[in-house]
Amino acid sequence: MSAIAATLAFLKRRNWAIVAAVPLLAAAVWMPDVMFQRNVYSYIVTFDITQSMDVEDVGTGSTPVSRLDFARAAMREGLERLPCGSKIGWSIFTGQSTLLLVPPIEVCANFDALLASLDSIGGDMRWTNWSRVAEGGVYAAVRTATSIGHDASILFFTDGQEAPPVLPGDQRVTDIPRGQVKGWLIGVGGDQPAPIPRTDRDGKRIGYWRADDVIQVPPQSRAGAGVESHEELSELRERYLSSIAQQVAFDYRRLRAPQDLVAAMMDERYAHRDRVPTSLNWAPAGLALALLVWRFLPTPARIRSRRLQPAVHQTRLRP
Repeated sequence: MSAIAATLAFLKRRNWAIVAAVPLLAAAVWMPDVMFQRNVYSYIVTFDITQSMDVEDVGTGSTPVSRLDFARAAMREGLERLPCGSKIGWSIFTGQSTLLLVPPIEVCANFDALLASLDSIGGDMRWTNWSRVAEGGVYAAVRTATSIGHDASILFFTDGQEAPPVLPGDQRVTDIPRGQVKGWLIGVGGDQPAPIPRTDRDGKRIGYWRADDVIQVPPQSRAGAGVESHEELSELRERYLSSIAQQVAFDYRRLRAPQDLVAAMMDERYAHRDRVPTSLNWAPAGLALALLVWRFLPTPARIRSRRLQPAVHQTRLRP
């Protein structure tokens, strides 16, 4: 009988909550993931690494940063917001082709590796200084996405500047099948023409491009436009990128802040349903925490007894 009484007294003092919390904490540690259907995304992210992407005219702070750095910073935030089960791959563009650096891999299991490889993408990877965004970059990105499968969409960061320049009215994306691959063209750059940094083969700056260093639009091709050719300067070619996106059935968005990229990446039109391992460890851990907090909270009876206890006054004895 004494053992039963001791057990009842133990339970009466709320100590049962401690006993119940132990298996809950064990479940939080060893509980396996549960498979759930959810929206996930898959992208091949292509960065334009031509020299115009080194122009420092974008950013959300007081000090402008280069277009490429701004695109990478936005992509870091995008990685953090993608749900587990989504896949991201890295690609770079210059000249008339893209180079796949990392095929699409799951973001949560490979988060650190994706961040490390993202930080290594830069202008020192360039293999040429000329570029064709439409017929080269977009076409090559579509070809890469279709070749690897994975239902991968395209996310292409560029300012739209090409060297040598594309002549007005030149249609260069007619060979790309519309709707074969979904994708975003993300425009990066300011509105005002700015000097383009010139770099050597190692990616070190050696000055800026001058007007006589680059091919300009011929006067006869810009007759009636009332503007001078300034291919040594660079600004976001937004109208040109919008027209490319329309021709290939892509979407276009300008990158003003990382939130613009996150909204584009999380667009439900680019989602697909998949069974994804999902951790529910937080549920038993939260319940165990609630039990322990409840166990050590003072009871109303204990609070009343403390209030009714007479104050003990210590009398100081005088010698």
